[in-house]
Amino acid sequence: MEVSRASLLSALAWTVVAAAADVPKIARFQPTVQNPIPVHRSTPKGMTWIPGGEFSMGSEDPRSLPGGGSEAMADARPIHRVYVDGFWMDSTDVTNAEFERFVRATGYVTVAEKKPRAEDFPGVPAEKLVAGSIVFRPPTHAVPLDDPSRWWSYVPGANWRHPDGPGSSIAGRENYPVTQVAYEDAAAYAKWAGKRLPTEAEWEFAARGGEAGKTYAWGNDMRPGGKAMANTYDGSFPHHDAGSDGFAGIAPVAKYPPNRYGLYDIAGNVWQWVSDWYRPDTYAQLAAVGVARNPRGPSSSFDPDEPGAQKHVQRGGSFLCTSQYCTRYMVGTRGKGESSSASNHIGFRCVREMTTGRNSD
Repeated sequence: MEVSRASLLSALAWTVVAAAADVPKIARFQPTVQNPIPVHRSTPKGMTWIPGGEFSMGSEDPRSLPGGGSEAMADARPIHRVYVDGFWMDSTDVTNAEFERFVRATGYVTVAEKKPRAEDFPGVPAEKLVAGSIVFRPPTHAVPLDDPSRWWSYVPGANWRHPDGPGSSIAGRENYPVTQVAYEDAAAYAKWAGKRLPTEAEWEFAARGGEAGKTYAWGNDMRPGGKAMANTYDGSFPHHDAGSDGFAGIAPVAKYPPNRYGLYDIAGNVWQWVSDWYRPDTYAQLAAVGVARNPRGPSSSFDPDEPGAQKHVQRGGSFLCTSQYCTRYMVGTRGKGESSSASNHIGFRCVREMTTGRNSD
């Protein structure tokens, strides 16, 4: 579920995903038509070729499904046809070690490491405007799920080096996904690496792995044969993660089986920024086109729950997602995040095209 830096700094005014008004009639999923896989001289290190093609994008209302949760996911409809060209995608989320190499090479300073500007947070007392970020802090007991401030806190000193606050460290966690990165931080890394962030359509095509209409990136069963396929919240949210999926909290990358394209952790563990601005009516606009070719998303952001906030789409869910509260590890569903906000459950992965010319955000 979305967390916002601005809302925590402004007395924790929270929002939830709005239902898109006047959602058109849902189309049926149609088969995915993959492009022929070309022969490549070499594959970039740590990346996987995604052939591209035409597919059905979106999600049915999951509430009638086992473990489908309580949200209609109306912003993920109508299901519509999309074509994307082939591209390479990082096999895993960007790790702490990879991000550290970027920072050492460039001297980059992330949003969470900078003092918030008073003009960006009107009405917030000056003493509250300190560098920091959003951290999940589980309560010690069961609490109502109507107020996320019961488990989220703005923590001074939290950043990618100290993802859970000043007392935490990434030492020994080099192979964990980097977190506490805002959208602009992810885009800056991607540009330095000669890559870019994926579009929402590219992300979903890759996550589906050539399958059509499946609930999850691996099929229709959350745990086929009882096997955990992703790192999600397993227990009683938000106070007890039982860890029966192998990890309580964040996990190192590539600890769960990849999807059919060889992508690890495309669902769960950490949210992944994509390049599209968020609007709840994006899919209705694309459906009106017919087959949308290489869509880049809307030209601006709009969230009726928080009209003044600039938000980008996030995909994949995280280790905090659960049928009790947020089921956005389901492959066709959408998340959103205020673009300058980071937290300890948001990361990213990058893509690179076969030809140059569109690798910037």
